[in-house]
Order: sequence, then C-alpha cells, then structure tokens
Amino acid sequence: MSVAATGFFDGVHLGHQKVLSAVRDKARELGKESQIVTFWPHPRSVLQQQAYDLRLLTSLQEKEMLFSSLGIDKITVLDFTREFSRLSTEQFLRQYLVEKCGVSHLVIGYDHRIGHDQGETQSQMIETCRRCGIETIRVEELVMDGQTISSTKIRRLLEEGNVVRAAEFLGRKYALKGVVISGNHLGRTIGFPTANLGLYNPLKLVPMNGVYAVDVLLRKEKYRGICNIGVRPTVNAGNNISIETHILDFDEDIYGLDLVVEFVGRIREEVKFPSLQALKVQLEKDKTDCLKYFL
Repeated sequence: MSVAATGFFDGVHLGHQKVLSAVRDKARELGKESQIVTFWPHPRSVLQQQAYDLRLLTSLQEKEMLFSSLGIDKITVLDFTREFSRLSTEQFLRQYLVEKCGVSHLVIGYDHRIGHDQGETQSQMIETCRRCGIETIRVEELVMDGQTISSTKIRRLLEEGNVVRAAEFLGRKYALKGVVISGNHLGRTIGFPTANLGLYNPLKLVPMNGVYAVDVLLRKEKYRGICNIGVRPTVNAGNNISIETHILDFDEDIYGLDLVVEFVGRIREEVKFPSLQALKVQLEKDKTDCLKYFL
C-alpha cells in the first residue's frame, strides 16, 4: 500500500513541492511507499479545441526527475483520454487509486478535485475517499508575498519575461533543454558565436522575446551566457522564433550536443539595429549587463 498524491503537477513548483513533501514524510512515518499518480498528456490538450496554444512548464521526463529528486518512491503515469476524463470521483478512486495503484492514504492540496464530477465540494470528495477506504491528508495552500503559487501564474510571469519571479515560485531557475542545431553563423562573424537550441519538447513554454542572462549546462559543466529569444530582426526578415545562446569565454564546436539553458534574469527586449556593427556594440554592453547578474 502507498501514500500518494494525484494531479498534473506542471512545473512541480513550490506549492506542488509542499504536497510532495507531505506524501514523502507520511509514507516514511507509516513505513509505506510514496507514490505520485499523474497524467499525460495535459487534459486541456485532449478536451479543448484550442489546445494548440497550450505550453507546458515541464515535460513528462522533467517531472519524473523532479519527483524522484524530492524523494518519491514510485511514479505512475496514466494515459489521459476522453474516456478517462468521464470517470466519476468514486470510479477514479476505486478503479485507479485503490485497485491499480494500491493507495491507502491520499494527500490533497487546498483546492484539489478528482474526477468528472468536480462540482462536488472538497468535503464531499473527502467523504467519497473515506467510502473507498482511502484516508486523506489535506495540505494548506502555499502563499508567497500574499500570492498563492500556481502553474498559471508562473506561465504568465514567463510570458512577461519575469524569469526572476518565476524562479522564486518554482524554487529553481526555469530551464529549456534541447540539442544544438546549425544556424546561419552570423554571430561568429561579429565575434559572438551562438548555440542555436532546438527544443526537445515543442510544447515547452518559451519565455517572452528578449535578451537574458543564463546559466548554460553542457557536458556536466556550467557556463555563463547571453540568450536571445526572438526573430533576430537585425539579420532576419522572417517571424520564426529562435533561441540562441552566446556562451561566455567559450568557442568550441558543440553541434548535436545536449544543452540546458537556465534563465537568471532579463537584460532587455529584442531590438532591430541599423547594422551588424551596431548590434556588436550592443552585444558588448549586454555582456557587461549579463555579468552583473552573477556578482
């Protein structure tokens, strides 16, 4: 039998971590296995027509790594389908949590709901858990500076370019992971070679266009860098978004290698310059401004 929590947990932010810690600690207290029961894909991508604009804070692989790092013993991923979405609270509890996952104790957040009949109050849901033989442990909301932490708020912060505040809510720097792909090599001609990042997960939320100070993780080493997100208006007439990072004090061929970009702070918005020389002058200033974030 296990102590569990269930949900999508996008971002695995500090509010989620409070629930996960309660799962881990209660399981250790009772001598049981700690378990997270999560779903994939995101319910919105299955149920809503305009799901094309959905962007996630964490991929499934990232979530699983974060769960494990927080001391969770077992991770169960359920396939979210339209049929699955029509399960009632009691059906989900009995068929999945009790029979499939062996859950005896369920940790729930302050606003947590389960099943298709989410119109019921949390008190009613807790009573349904009791009928199914599941004991519930309720965790209060996590408030920071008067704000309840949520995945929606973190997405909004990133869409505004506020990577510092997003990191405070996440409990870590927001990161993008991908492979270094070939670009047009214009950066090298002005002394600022860049690594062009191809995201592994196309649904991953990319912060607002602009220039950022970043940490770069490459081959188990950490470097400092300047990341530009946008359409590169000085050298490109198109609208395709690129994620290009100039790694400070680094000049090696890294095409085809994994790269992780962690956002430290936003330096400025993306600007179109009259010439490559003007762009180079600005990049030198960006480098100075970038280093201020690492003092």
